[in-house]
Amino acid sequence: MSGHSKWHNIQKTKGAQDAKRAQAFTKIAREMIVAVKEGGSGDPANNSRLAAVIAKAKAANMPNDNIKRTIERALGSGSTDNYESITYEGYGPSGVAVIVEAMTDNRNRTASDVRHAFDKNNGNMGQAGCVSWSFDRKGVIVVNNEDGDIDEDKMLEDALEAGAADMEADGEVYQVYTGVDDVAAVSDYLTEHGYELLSAQAEMVPQNYITLTDEKDIKNMQRMLDMFEDNDDVQNVWHNCENI
Repeated sequence: MSGHSKWHNIQKTKGAQDAKRAQAFTKIAREMIVAVKEGGSGDPANNSRLAAVIAKAKAANMPNDNIKRTIERALGSGSTDNYESITYEGYGPSGVAVIVEAMTDNRNRTASDVRHAFDKNNGNMGQAGCVSWSFDRKGVIVVNNEDGDIDEDKMLEDALEAGAADMEADGEVYQVYTGVDDVAAVSDYLTEHGYELLSAQAEMVPQNYITLTDEKDIKNMQRMLDMFEDNDDVQNVWHNCENI
């Protein structure tokens, strides 16, 4: 659950996911179940939302058997999984814009937990639309370049050939930007051409950023994100804090 498309956020999150791999897979599986049910098909060729979640799962190294079983579970006539997607918006310390994407089988529980995380860390939960206007929804694919052996011009050429809209270098990775519905196709192309993907999903990318300078604000913001990270109902958290 990276805050924005900056490698230091993704790198931090990747470490947390390595320590909580089972929890990460559980969250992706929940998203996959909702995609199958809302999309009406277990075939990614006929369900673009499912295709995007599968791309996200593969980038997170979720085993193919897990993916297959989750889809079969969602399609099962006896399935009792009844999750719904809910988005919460609000403000962190010093007005940091925060979007929380959740999937839950209990709206009241999740709303209470999310509100508590805001309130406990000098933030406040707002109304729908209060901050989302300042974000753009994009497909974001993170390509590993830790060894620095991927030529930037070649990366750009392959990304555009794959159908991406843009690409930028960001330290040890390349950020590849796509349309929301193009994540799966571009991810498949890049994987087939030998690139290692660290993440692949639709993200809410901020139009501008805030840098926190007060140590208490930084501590509260980090604790808020940790509380969201530990909540099984929370799928993604997007924010415009530059230095966390």
